[in-house]
Amino acid sequence: MAITERIKKATKRTSKATAVPADYGIAGAPINRSHPFYFGFIATLGALTAIVLMRALASVSQIFVLILIALFLATGLNPAVEALRRRNMSRTTAVTVIFTGVILFVIFFSLVVVPPVISQGTQLINKAPGLLSDLTANATINKLNDQYGIIDTLQTKLKSITSDGTLLISTFGGVVGVGKSVLSGFFTFLTILVLTLYFITSLPQAVDLGLSLVPASRRERIGRLTNAVIARVGSFVGSQIIIAAMASVFVFFMSLALGLPSPIAIGMIVLVCGLIPLIGHFLGCGIVTIIALTQSVLIGVIAFVAYVVYVQVENYVVTPRIMKRTLSVPGAVTIISALIGSSLLGLIGGLLAVPVAASIILILDEVVIPRANNS
Repeated sequence: MAITERIKKATKRTSKATAVPADYGIAGAPINRSHPFYFGFIATLGALTAIVLMRALASVSQIFVLILIALFLATGLNPAVEALRRRNMSRTTAVTVIFTGVILFVIFFSLVVVPPVISQGTQLINKAPGLLSDLTANATINKLNDQYGIIDTLQTKLKSITSDGTLLISTFGGVVGVGKSVLSGFFTFLTILVLTLYFITSLPQAVDLGLSLVPASRRERIGRLTNAVIARVGSFVGSQIIIAAMASVFVFFMSLALGLPSPIAIGMIVLVCGLIPLIGHFLGCGIVTIIALTQSVLIGVIAFVAYVVYVQVENYVVTPRIMKRTLSVPGAVTIISALIGSSLLGLIGGLLAVPVAASIILILDEVVIPRANNS
Protein backbone atom coordinates (compact mmCIF):
# COMPACT_ATOMS: atom_id res chain seq x y z
CA MET A 1 0.00 0.00 0.00
CA ALA A 2 2.82 2.35 0.85
CA ILE A 3 4.41 1.74 -2.54
CA THR A 4 1.10 2.43 -4.28
CA GLU A 5 0.64 5.75 -2.46
CA ARG A 6 4.13 6.83 -3.43
CA ILE A 7 3.46 5.98 -7.07
CA LYS A 8 0.23 8.02 -7.02
CA LYS A 9 1.99 11.07 -5.50
CA ALA A 10 4.81 10.88 -8.01
CA THR A 11 2.28 10.64 -10.84
CA LYS A 12 0.47 13.75 -9.55
CA ARG A 13 3.75 15.73 -9.38
CA THR A 14 4.62 14.69 -12.91
CA SER A 15 1.19 15.69 -14.22
CA LYS A 16 1.41 19.07 -12.52
CA ALA A 17 4.91 19.70 -13.87
CA THR A 18 3.88 18.78 -17.40
CA ALA A 19 0.55 20.67 -17.28
CA VAL A 20 0.00 22.97 -20.23
CA PRO A 21 -0.31 26.64 -19.18
CA ALA A 22 -3.68 28.29 -19.72
CA ASP A 23 -4.12 29.98 -23.06
CA TYR A 24 -5.19 33.63 -22.56
CA GLY A 25 -4.99 34.55 -26.18
CA ILE A 26 -2.57 36.63 -28.23
CA ALA A 27 -1.69 40.14 -27.07
CA GLY A 28 -3.32 42.76 -29.24
CA ALA A 29 -1.71 45.73 -30.90
CA PRO A 30 -0.60 48.53 -28.56
CA ILE A 31 -2.81 51.57 -28.13
CA ASN A 32 -2.32 54.13 -30.82
CA ARG A 33 -1.03 57.12 -28.91
CA SER A 34 -1.56 59.39 -31.87
CA HIS A 35 -5.29 58.64 -31.87
CA PRO A 36 -7.42 61.74 -31.04
CA PHE A 37 -9.38 59.84 -28.38
CA TYR A 38 -6.21 58.81 -26.55
CA PHE A 39 -4.82 62.34 -26.69
CA GLY A 40 -8.11 63.84 -25.49
CA PHE A 41 -8.39 61.37 -22.62
CA ILE A 42 -4.84 61.99 -21.42
CA ALA A 43 -5.22 65.76 -21.79
CA THR A 44 -8.51 65.73 -19.86
CA LEU A 45 -7.00 63.57 -17.14
CA GLY A 46 -4.04 65.94 -16.84
CA ALA A 47 -6.32 68.98 -16.66
CA LEU A 48 -8.46 67.36 -13.96
CA THR A 49 -5.36 66.48 -11.98
CA ALA A 50 -4.09 70.06 -12.25
CA ILE A 51 -7.48 71.42 -11.12
CA VAL A 52 -7.57 69.08 -8.13
CA LEU A 53 -4.03 70.06 -7.15
CA MET A 54 -4.79 73.76 -7.51
CA ARG A 55 -7.88 73.45 -5.32
CA ALA A 56 -5.94 71.43 -2.77
CA LEU A 57 -3.20 74.07 -2.68
CA ALA A 58 -5.80 76.85 -2.41
CA SER A 59 -7.48 75.10 0.52
CA VAL A 60 -4.18 74.88 2.42
CA SER A 61 -2.84 78.27 1.32
CA GLN A 62 -3.20 79.69 4.82
CA ILE A 63 -1.05 76.88 6.20
CA PHE A 64 1.63 77.63 3.60
CA VAL A 65 1.51 81.28 4.63
CA LEU A 66 2.09 80.31 8.27
CA ILE A 67 4.95 78.03 7.24
CA LEU A 68 6.58 80.81 5.21
CA ILE A 69 6.26 83.29 8.08
CA ALA A 70 7.70 80.78 10.57
CA LEU A 71 10.56 79.89 8.21
CA PHE A 72 11.28 83.57 7.66
CA LEU A 73 11.34 84.25 11.41
CA ALA A 74 13.53 81.21 12.06
CA THR A 75 16.01 82.35 9.43
CA GLY A 76 15.93 85.85 10.90
CA LEU A 77 16.61 84.62 14.44
CA ASN A 78 19.38 82.30 13.27
CA PRO A 79 22.14 84.98 13.42
CA ALA A 80 21.35 85.58 17.09
CA VAL A 81 21.54 81.84 17.74
CA GLU A 82 24.86 81.59 15.91
CA ALA A 83 26.20 84.54 17.91
CA LEU A 84 25.43 82.66 21.14
CA ARG A 85 26.95 79.48 19.75
CA ARG A 86 30.22 81.32 19.19
CA ARG A 87 30.29 81.78 22.95
CA ASN A 88 30.57 78.02 23.46
CA MET A 89 26.83 77.39 23.78
CA SER A 90 25.10 74.40 22.29
CA ARG A 91 22.46 75.11 19.67
CA THR A 92 19.71 73.84 21.96
CA THR A 93 20.80 76.20 24.73
CA ALA A 94 21.10 79.13 22.33
CA VAL A 95 17.64 78.49 20.88
CA THR A 96 16.24 78.25 24.42
CA VAL A 97 17.79 81.61 25.37
CA ILE A 98 16.49 83.36 22.24
CA PHE A 99 12.99 81.95 22.56
CA THR A 100 12.87 82.80 26.24
CA GLY A 101 13.70 86.38 25.29
CA VAL A 102 10.95 86.40 22.65
CA ILE A 103 8.36 85.06 25.09
CA LEU A 104 9.40 87.57 27.76
CA PHE A 105 9.07 90.36 25.21
CA VAL A 106 5.54 89.20 24.33
CA ILE A 107 4.59 89.07 28.02
CA PHE A 108 6.11 92.52 28.64
CA PHE A 109 4.31 93.90 25.59
CA SER A 110 0.99 92.50 26.79
CA LEU A 111 1.38 93.89 30.30
CA VAL A 112 2.67 97.31 29.27
CA VAL A 113 0.69 97.99 26.10
CA VAL A 114 -2.70 96.30 26.40
CA PRO A 115 -4.02 98.13 29.51
CA PRO A 116 -3.19 101.65 28.19
CA VAL A 117 -4.68 100.79 24.79
CA ILE A 118 -7.93 99.65 26.41
CA SER A 119 -8.10 102.69 28.70
CA GLN A 120 -7.26 105.12 25.89
CA GLY A 121 -9.77 103.47 23.59
CA THR A 122 -12.49 103.80 26.23
CA GLN A 123 -11.49 107.40 26.84
CA LEU A 124 -11.63 108.17 23.12
CA ILE A 125 -15.09 106.64 22.79
CA ASN A 126 -16.31 108.74 25.72
CA LYS A 127 -14.72 111.92 24.35
CA ALA A 128 -15.65 111.31 20.72
CA PRO A 129 -19.04 113.10 20.81
CA GLY A 130 -17.36 116.22 22.22
CA LEU A 131 -14.60 116.02 19.61
CA LEU A 132 -17.16 115.76 16.83
CA SER A 133 -18.98 118.74 18.24
CA ASP A 134 -15.71 120.69 18.17
CA LEU A 135 -15.37 119.87 14.47
CA THR A 136 -18.64 121.61 13.72
CA ALA A 137 -17.03 124.88 14.85
CA ASN A 138 -15.18 124.86 11.52
CA ALA A 139 -17.30 126.62 8.90
CA THR A 140 -16.38 124.25 6.05
CA ILE A 141 -17.00 121.09 8.10
CA ASN A 142 -20.25 122.55 9.44
CA LYS A 143 -21.41 123.26 5.88
CA LEU A 144 -20.61 119.69 4.81
CA ASN A 145 -22.48 118.43 7.85
CA ASP A 146 -25.54 120.47 6.93
CA GLN A 147 -25.48 119.03 3.40
CA TYR A 148 -24.58 115.40 4.06
CA GLY A 149 -25.07 114.93 7.81
CA ILE A 150 -21.67 113.30 8.30
CA ILE A 151 -21.11 114.54 11.87
CA ASP A 152 -24.70 113.78 12.88
CA THR A 153 -24.40 110.21 11.58
CA LEU A 154 -21.13 109.65 13.45
CA GLN A 155 -22.62 111.05 16.65
CA THR A 156 -25.59 108.68 16.35
CA LYS A 157 -23.28 105.71 15.90
CA LEU A 158 -21.12 106.77 18.84
CA LYS A 159 -24.14 107.08 21.09
CA SER A 160 -25.08 103.48 20.33
CA ILE A 161 -21.54 102.40 21.22
CA THR A 162 -21.36 104.30 24.49
CA SER A 163 -24.87 103.28 25.53
CA ASP A 164 -24.82 99.49 25.27
CA GLY A 165 -21.94 98.59 22.95
CA THR A 166 -24.23 96.87 20.43
CA LEU A 167 -22.66 98.55 17.41
CA LEU A 168 -19.16 97.66 18.52
CA ILE A 169 -20.15 94.03 19.01
CA SER A 170 -22.02 93.80 15.72
CA THR A 171 -18.98 95.24 13.91
CA PHE A 172 -17.07 92.05 14.79
CA GLY A 173 -19.95 89.74 13.89
CA GLY A 174 -21.51 89.52 17.33
CA VAL A 175 -20.19 88.06 20.54
CA VAL A 176 -19.45 84.73 18.86
CA GLY A 177 -17.55 86.54 16.12
CA VAL A 178 -15.42 88.37 18.66
CA GLY A 179 -14.62 85.11 20.43
CA LYS A 180 -13.74 83.40 17.17
CA SER A 181 -11.46 86.26 16.15
CA VAL A 182 -9.63 86.20 19.49
CA LEU A 183 -9.22 82.42 19.47
CA SER A 184 -8.17 82.36 15.82
CA GLY A 185 -5.54 85.03 16.41
CA PHE A 186 -4.22 83.26 19.49
CA PHE A 187 -3.92 79.86 17.80
CA THR A 188 -2.33 81.43 14.71
CA PHE A 189 0.27 83.12 16.90
CA LEU A 190 0.86 79.88 18.80
CA THR A 191 1.22 77.91 15.55
CA ILE A 192 3.77 80.37 14.17
CA LEU A 193 5.69 80.28 17.46
CA VAL A 194 5.85 76.47 17.53
CA LEU A 195 6.80 76.20 13.85
CA THR A 196 9.50 78.82 14.30
CA LEU A 197 10.90 76.85 17.23
CA TYR A 198 11.03 73.65 15.17
CA PHE A 199 12.56 75.37 12.14
CA ILE A 200 15.27 77.21 14.05
CA THR A 201 16.18 74.08 16.00
CA SER A 202 16.49 71.89 12.91
CA LEU A 203 17.77 74.50 10.45
CA PRO A 204 21.31 73.04 10.10
CA GLN A 205 19.91 69.52 9.62
CA ALA A 206 17.46 70.79 6.99
CA VAL A 207 20.27 72.57 5.12
CA ASP A 208 22.46 69.45 5.24
CA LEU A 209 19.58 67.31 3.99
CA GLY A 210 19.01 69.62 1.06
CA LEU A 211 22.71 69.71 0.22
CA SER A 212 22.88 65.90 0.26
CA LEU A 213 20.69 65.91 -2.85
CA VAL A 214 23.19 68.10 -4.70
CA PRO A 215 26.04 66.47 -6.71
CA ALA A 216 29.16 66.11 -4.58
CA SER A 217 31.26 68.20 -6.97
CA ARG A 218 29.01 71.23 -6.43
CA ARG A 219 27.97 70.62 -2.83
CA GLU A 220 30.56 72.84 -1.16
CA ARG A 221 29.89 75.88 -3.36
CA ILE A 222 26.11 75.55 -3.14
CA GLY A 223 26.45 75.13 0.62
CA ARG A 224 28.33 78.41 0.87
CA LEU A 225 25.75 80.19 -1.28
CA THR A 226 22.92 78.74 0.82
CA ASN A 227 24.53 79.92 4.05
CA ALA A 228 25.08 83.35 2.48
CA VAL A 229 21.38 83.55 1.54
CA ILE A 230 20.37 82.58 5.09
CA ALA A 231 22.74 85.22 6.45
CA ARG A 232 21.19 87.88 4.21
CA VAL A 233 17.69 87.01 5.40
CA GLY A 234 18.95 87.34 8.97
CA SER A 235 20.50 90.69 8.11
CA PHE A 236 17.18 91.84 6.67
CA VAL A 237 15.35 90.92 9.87
CA GLY A 238 17.98 92.75 11.90
CA SER A 239 17.61 95.79 9.65
CA GLN A 240 13.84 95.73 10.09
CA ILE A 241 14.28 95.65 13.86
CA ILE A 242 16.61 98.68 13.68
CA ILE A 243 14.17 100.61 11.49
CA ALA A 244 11.22 99.74 13.74
CA ALA A 245 13.24 100.78 16.81
CA MET A 246 14.00 104.14 15.19
CA ALA A 247 10.30 104.71 14.52
CA SER A 248 9.52 103.70 18.09
CA VAL A 249 12.01 106.21 19.49
CA PHE A 250 10.63 108.96 17.26
CA VAL A 251 7.04 108.31 18.33
CA PHE A 252 8.11 108.11 22.00
CA PHE A 253 9.64 111.60 21.92
CA MET A 254 6.74 112.91 19.85
CA SER A 255 4.33 111.58 22.48
CA LEU A 256 6.34 113.31 25.21
CA ALA A 257 6.32 116.58 23.27
CA LEU A 258 2.56 116.43 22.63
CA GLY A 259 1.78 115.30 26.16
CA LEU A 260 0.20 112.01 25.11
CA PRO A 261 -0.54 109.47 27.84
CA SER A 262 1.61 106.33 28.22
CA PRO A 263 4.41 107.28 25.78
CA ILE A 264 6.32 104.06 26.51
CA ALA A 265 3.30 101.95 25.57
CA ILE A 266 2.80 103.99 22.40
CA GLY A 267 6.45 103.47 21.46
CA MET A 268 6.12 99.70 22.02
CA ILE A 269 3.05 99.58 19.78
CA VAL A 270 4.91 101.37 17.00
CA LEU A 271 7.88 99.00 17.48
CA VAL A 272 5.70 95.97 16.83
CA CYS A 273 3.78 97.64 14.00
CA GLY A 274 7.06 98.69 12.35
CA LEU A 275 8.02 95.01 12.00
CA ILE A 276 4.96 94.37 9.82
CA PRO A 277 5.68 95.18 6.17
CA LEU A 278 3.35 97.31 4.05
CA ILE A 279 0.56 97.87 6.57
CA GLY A 280 2.66 98.22 9.73
CA HIS A 281 2.94 101.99 9.70
CA PHE A 282 -0.67 102.38 8.63
CA LEU A 283 -1.67 100.55 11.81
CA GLY A 284 0.82 102.50 13.90
CA CYS A 285 -0.30 105.84 12.47
CA GLY A 286 -3.93 105.01 13.10
CA ILE A 287 -3.31 104.00 16.72
CA VAL A 288 -1.15 107.04 17.47
CA THR A 289 -3.68 109.39 15.85
CA ILE A 290 -6.55 107.85 17.80
CA ILE A 291 -4.66 108.23 21.10
CA ALA A 292 -3.77 111.82 20.21
CA LEU A 293 -7.41 112.58 19.44
CA THR A 294 -8.26 111.78 23.05
CA GLN A 295 -6.47 115.02 23.93
CA SER A 296 -7.83 117.31 21.22
CA VAL A 297 -8.46 117.52 17.51
CA LEU A 298 -5.43 119.79 17.01
CA ILE A 299 -3.06 117.37 18.76
CA GLY A 300 -4.50 114.51 16.72
CA VAL A 301 -3.85 116.36 13.45
CA ILE A 302 -0.29 117.27 14.54
CA ALA A 303 0.48 113.67 15.50
CA PHE A 304 -0.92 112.39 12.20
CA VAL A 305 1.07 114.84 10.06
CA ALA A 306 4.30 114.24 12.02
CA TYR A 307 3.96 110.47 11.72
CA VAL A 308 3.25 110.63 7.98
CA VAL A 309 6.27 112.87 7.38
CA TYR A 310 8.49 110.50 9.35
CA VAL A 311 7.23 107.49 7.38
CA GLN A 312 8.07 109.20 4.10
CA VAL A 313 11.59 109.97 5.34
CA GLU A 314 11.97 106.39 6.51
CA ASN A 315 10.73 104.86 3.26
CA TYR A 316 12.81 106.94 0.87
CA VAL A 317 15.89 107.88 2.92
CA VAL A 318 16.50 105.64 5.96
CA THR A 319 15.37 102.22 4.70
CA PRO A 320 17.27 102.26 1.35
CA ARG A 321 20.51 103.29 3.08
CA ILE A 322 20.27 100.66 5.80
CA MET A 323 19.36 97.94 3.30
CA LYS A 324 22.24 98.96 1.04
CA ARG A 325 24.69 98.78 3.95
CA THR A 326 23.49 95.49 5.45
CA LEU A 327 22.31 93.60 2.36
CA SER A 328 24.24 95.33 -0.45
CA VAL A 329 20.95 96.05 -2.16
CA PRO A 330 20.60 99.40 -3.99
CA GLY A 331 17.88 101.70 -2.70
CA ALA A 332 15.91 101.60 -5.93
CA VAL A 333 15.94 97.79 -5.90
CA THR A 334 14.67 97.81 -2.31
CA ILE A 335 11.66 99.97 -3.16
CA ILE A 336 10.90 98.23 -6.47
CA SER A 337 11.18 94.72 -5.00
CA ALA A 338 8.88 95.65 -2.11
CA LEU A 339 6.29 97.03 -4.54
CA ILE A 340 6.46 93.98 -6.82
CA GLY A 341 6.41 91.51 -3.93
CA SER A 342 3.40 93.16 -2.32
CA SER A 343 1.56 93.22 -5.65
CA LEU A 344 2.17 89.51 -6.26
CA LEU A 345 1.76 87.97 -2.81
CA GLY A 346 0.45 90.75 -0.60
CA LEU A 347 1.80 90.80 2.96
CA ILE A 348 4.00 87.73 2.47
CA GLY A 349 5.40 89.15 -0.76
CA GLY A 350 6.32 92.39 0.97
CA LEU A 351 7.92 90.40 3.77
CA LEU A 352 10.06 88.28 1.46
CA ALA A 353 10.71 90.75 -1.36
CA VAL A 354 13.89 92.43 -0.10
CA PRO A 355 15.73 89.26 1.09
CA VAL A 356 14.76 87.50 -2.14
CA ALA A 357 16.15 90.44 -4.12
CA ALA A 358 19.34 90.30 -2.04
CA SER A 359 19.64 86.56 -2.71
CA ILE A 360 19.12 87.04 -6.45
CA ILE A 361 21.82 89.72 -6.52
CA LEU A 362 24.17 87.35 -4.67
CA ILE A 363 23.55 84.55 -7.18
CA LEU A 364 24.04 86.95 -10.08
CA ASP A 365 27.35 88.19 -8.64
CA GLU A 366 28.71 84.76 -7.78
CA VAL A 367 27.32 82.50 -10.52
CA VAL A 368 25.77 84.21 -13.52
CA ILE A 369 28.17 87.11 -14.08
CA PRO A 370 31.41 85.03 -13.67
CA ARG A 371 30.01 82.42 -16.05
CA ALA A 372 29.19 85.12 -18.58
CA ASN A 373 32.67 86.60 -18.26
CA ASN A 374 34.33 83.22 -18.80
CA SER A 375 32.21 82.28 -21.82
